[in-house]
Amino acid sequence: MALARDHELHQRRLSRNLGLGLVLLVFVFLVFGLSFVKVSQGDRMHAYDAPQAAAKAAARGQP
Repeated sequence: MALARDHELHQRRLSRNLGLGLVLLVFVFLVFGLSFVKVSQGDRMHAYDAPQAAAKAAARGQP
């Protein structure tokens, strides 16, 4: 027998915390998975490539 009985409020709070923790864990794995796929595709886009791509698009008349 436990020394102190948990109140019903504590049990509800624990289940909400576990649910929120599970949602956050799924979100972290989703972001990690998307990042891994992007990196593994070997996309060579760098920060300094964006102005060149915009200039090429403007020369072709694209927005």
